[in-house]
Amino acid sequence: MLKSAYLIFNPVAGQGNPEQDLARILSVLDSEIDLHVRETTEDIGADQIARQALEAGAEAILVSGGDGTISAAANALIGSDTPLGIISRGTANAFANALGLPENIESACRGILKGVTKQIDVATCNERPMVLLAGIGFEARAIENANRDLKNRFGRLAYVFSSFRELRSIKTFKATIETDDKIIELDATAITVANAAPPTSILAQGPAGILADDGYLDLTVVTASGFGDAMSVGFRLLRSAINSDAVTDNSNIGFLRSRRLVITTDPEQKVVLDGEIVDDSPVEITCIPLGLTIFISEELKAEPDDAIDQMPDVMVTDKPKA
Repeated sequence: MLKSAYLIFNPVAGQGNPEQDLARILSVLDSEIDLHVRETTEDIGADQIARQALEAGAEAILVSGGDGTISAAANALIGSDTPLGIISRGTANAFANALGLPENIESACRGILKGVTKQIDVATCNERPMVLLAGIGFEARAIENANRDLKNRFGRLAYVFSSFRELRSIKTFKATIETDDKIIELDATAITVANAAPPTSILAQGPAGILADDGYLDLTVVTASGFGDAMSVGFRLLRSAINSDAVTDNSNIGFLRSRRLVITTDPEQKVVLDGEIVDDSPVEITCIPLGLTIFISEELKAEPDDAIDQMPDVMVTDKPKA
């Protein structure tokens, strides 16, 4: 039974009142466990606070904020036995949605108190932690243009509005995707590499059945030549997410699973990592199987979809053996 924990609280996350949100968390947790509260600032991030908590011998670390805050805190816990509790207060809350965790603050807190944990995969992207996904191209540009004012006014719809703006000027780029055994060259509009992804992350849904504990990264490649083509692709990916069936038409949607991926593009493309704009391409992404322990509310799905390798028009070569 959980007796104590450190709470990392991001006061600028989401659209709610941070003082009221913190009070709601304390109303559930403070009377049940010894809770040490630390707030992030512009100078002190969630990763730094999490490392300090580990050094202090924390029994558990809880994080309340958006996906970027969660990813940063998780960075400090990779490879440790200390469990991470998620109390989502972000705009998208994609991590909670991907793993079936409650978005309601009180429900999330009560779930943590039950003390049920699960080991899940994490990944590194250019040596940065990745708990959700990395997007190259279209998604990165859409998220970059969904600024804080837009998110404060419209919440999750901000990403929808920004995406529609991007559809007016679809951009295609050349990409080279390197796995452990082959090199793939193709044209792409968007490339998404997922460790875990909710159904709302449409551009990650090529293979469907994305699991956070299977030891693999799931890559989806989309090529679209205009607005109508992009809408058609979006519909097929949405259907894939809803039905949990991999896309079968490979004319402009491709996917594969791999433990490691190196992706280069021409020209360089923006990269979004767990909801935050980071470096430009290229990227190297590596899965760390069962590298993070989290509190869960229910067991994760057990089986991935069988279809694991499909690509649109490409050039594929085998990598020479070392």
